[in-house]
Amino acid sequence: MNAALQQLIDRSELEQLVLRYAYAIDERAFERLDTVFTADAYIDYRAMGGIDGRYPQIRDWLPQALGVFPGYMHFNGNFLFEIDGDTASGKIACFNPMVLPKADCTAGEGETMFLGLWYLDRYVRTSAGWRISERREKRSYDFNMPAAFKQAMQKL
Repeated sequence: MNAALQQLIDRSELEQLVLRYAYAIDERAFERLDTVFTADAYIDYRAMGGIDGRYPQIRDWLPQALGVFPGYMHFNGNFLFEIDGDTASGKIACFNPMVLPKADCTAGEGETMFLGLWYLDRYVRTSAGWRISERREKRSYDFNMPAAFKQAMQKL
C-alpha cells in the first residue's frame, strides 16, 4: 500500500480510537475501554485530580470517581499524531464540562466546572487494531473546581 495512504488510514483509526475512549467514558460503558487500552497500559490522571496506574486499576477506579457526577462530556479535538510504523504518539485537546452535585438541588442539577487538558498518548498497533498503551493528562486550566473536590478524588 502507498505510504501516504497508510498514514491517512492510521490517522483516521487513531482519531476513532480517541473518540471511542470519550464515548465509553461519557456513556459510563467502562467495559468498552477494553477495546481502547492495552491490558498493561499506563494511565496518569493526576494532573486533573485523579490517580495513576495500570489499566486494570484505573478501570476499577473510574466508576467510583465519575459516579459522583450527574453529567459530563469529553469534547476532543486538535488531534496531532506522529506515526512511526506500528507505534505512534499523540496530543489531543479535551474540553470537559462536569456537573457538580449540590445537596440542595434536585437530581441532575448542580454547578458545572470546566476542565481544559491535553491527552499525551502513546499508541501501539495490535492484531485487533490501534490501542492506547500510555495516556497522561496535561493540565491547561480549570474553572469552578472546588479545592475539596481535588482532595476527595485523590483519596478514591
